[in-house]
Amino acid sequence: MVELTSTTQGDLAQLVRDGKAKVGDVIVAEYQSAGRGRLDRSFEAAQGTALLFSFYIKPQRNRDDWGWIPLIAGYSVAQSLRAFHAVVKWPNDILIKGKKVSGLIAEVVGDGVVIGIGVNVGMEENQLPVDTATSLLVEGGEDITRDELICEILEEFEEHFLQWDQGIDEVQPLYKQLSATIGTEVRVEYPGGASQHGVAEGISDTGALVLDDGTHVQSADVIHLR
Repeated sequence: MVELTSTTQGDLAQLVRDGKAKVGDVIVAEYQSAGRGRLDRSFEAAQGTALLFSFYIKPQRNRDDWGWIPLIAGYSVAQSLRAFHAVVKWPNDILIKGKKVSGLIAEVVGDGVVIGIGVNVGMEENQLPVDTATSLLVEGGEDITRDELICEILEEFEEHFLQWDQGIDEVQPLYKQLSATIGTEVRVEYPGGASQHGVAEGISDTGALVLDDGTHVQSADVIHLR
């Protein structure tokens, strides 16, 4: 646990690059001054109101399949928040009643992956960064502690990741059951500025979002249209 860091993700990734991290290492922060999410977006939370952590894994499975790793992480968060009926929005947002309560980033570093997760735990409504966000406190979770939550998320992740890493794909149907994206009309916004409309039909073996026209979306923002 650190009181203040620019980003747990950057700190742990640097430790991996320096050869000072081992598999299973976790960094938890009380406050991040420069937290970031997917596509280098900023992630901000008032001190003590969010669960902010990163951890390091070294998958043995074929690297072509690693696109499932952030999906396993997202499923693990949503499953840990099952009391709130949380669902996953591809690729890695966790929603409660259509509002984002958690996001994550998965970054390949050397031979492994550093996964960073942020969960809005104790934010009051006026502390939420955008009107499309929510927190466990806002949703009625007054008694949930960050210590309990991180333990549950990591235990969920360990169980499903280890099975997946051994070639057992039982997490795929579980993820689809919690998916808010599959079966939904979506607009896909690609990093270069191009966009595409379609209906999300499934998730491929490599973690790509499959649209009804056969397109496999690997990296993009997905907006639910209905």
